[in-house]
Amino acid sequence: MHDLSYFRTNLDAIAARLGERGYQLDVDSFRSLDQERRAALTESENLKAQRNSESAEIAKLKKAGMDTSSQQAMVRAIGDRISSLEDTAKQVDAKFYDFLATVPNVPHESVPKGASADDNQVMHVSGAPPAMDFEPKAHWDLGPELGILDFERAAKITGARFAVYMGLGAKLERALINFMLDVHTKEHGYTEVLPPFLINSTSLYGTGQLPKFAEDLFKLENTDYYLAPTAEVPVTNLYRDETLDADKLPVSLCAYTPCFRSEAGSHGRDVRGIIRQHQFQKVELVKFARPDQSHEQLERLTSDAEEILKRLGLCFRRVLLCTGDMGFASAKTYDLEVWLPGQNSFKEISSCSNFESFQARRASIRCRSGKKTELAHTLNGSGLAVGRTWVAIVENYQQKDGSVVVPEALRPYLGVEVIRP
Repeated sequence: MHDLSYFRTNLDAIAARLGERGYQLDVDSFRSLDQERRAALTESENLKAQRNSESAEIAKLKKAGMDTSSQQAMVRAIGDRISSLEDTAKQVDAKFYDFLATVPNVPHESVPKGASADDNQVMHVSGAPPAMDFEPKAHWDLGPELGILDFERAAKITGARFAVYMGLGAKLERALINFMLDVHTKEHGYTEVLPPFLINSTSLYGTGQLPKFAEDLFKLENTDYYLAPTAEVPVTNLYRDETLDADKLPVSLCAYTPCFRSEAGSHGRDVRGIIRQHQFQKVELVKFARPDQSHEQLERLTSDAEEILKRLGLCFRRVLLCTGDMGFASAKTYDLEVWLPGQNSFKEISSCSNFESFQARRASIRCRSGKKTELAHTLNGSGLAVGRTWVAIVENYQQKDGSVVVPEALRPYLGVEVIRP
């Protein structure tokens, strides 16, 4: 959400910056609403002044013993008109906030201009793809052959875009969750949170999923409960309508949750395998920071996510998203993309974003230092998407005989060194 006063004062500049991310701001509609609101407030203020003047005159006439019934009727009429104008101003304000609720965040000045993912900037590459003297298989073939992944039974149980993990496949998923949580809590300074997986509409509004992305959510019939699309939502809303101590920021939290998405906007991308599922697991990193420290914290959060990939020995790259490829609420985003030999391409495995005050304004999350109170900045990123990490391990550590070597960092959690057919 944007600050209405700042938005009004800098309308043309904001419209130009939003245009760089492919969003056409309806400036005429905004100005029309603004004029309607200002006209109502101006008339209301003038009428209040007139009412005060008439009331003073009535007092004088009463003191002189004169009949003031006609003047009192006029004052009542003025009061009714003022109430009507104030109602109009409130209705216009509601329209303003409905308007602003669908306007994306303004990109940070360091975000490169661009129209699509083709204009993103690769910041660095870590590691190298594994050398293989055989044709690598994709996980959707390798998993079933190993007996650790079953799509057919998942489709029978539920439908398309679901999977059943079996045996060491299920244990590998659990091992990854525990490994990620252990590294982030024991070494990176995050506090673990286990939030509800059902969330209400106010929480989804606070982080920006509602009202714009309702079609991508799963809602429980006849309730105000939704399945969490990401732990970002419940964890960020922990401090909704609260004021944090600025001297104790940043607050760093991490959470494992299953995530549920309809993938309404996927348009048929990644339909094979478990890259894009309706249900998947994720370890999320969330930070609350002072405005002057949030971009430094974005670098730290992204590095924390990268550390998981490094310890797993996976080749990946950090990509700075351009204006045209950013998420709705983000001011700046880095994507981490892992190499998948079975697909001969890099795939996103984490998206790390600074939302600045965009979410905090919607969720009313503030911080106070002395007498100064201001909106906090919120950040989050996957640390990591568990299913995609599972895919990366299976594809990168596959052997010619169809087995998969377990990365050393996971062996204490998994209890085996090799996953065999």
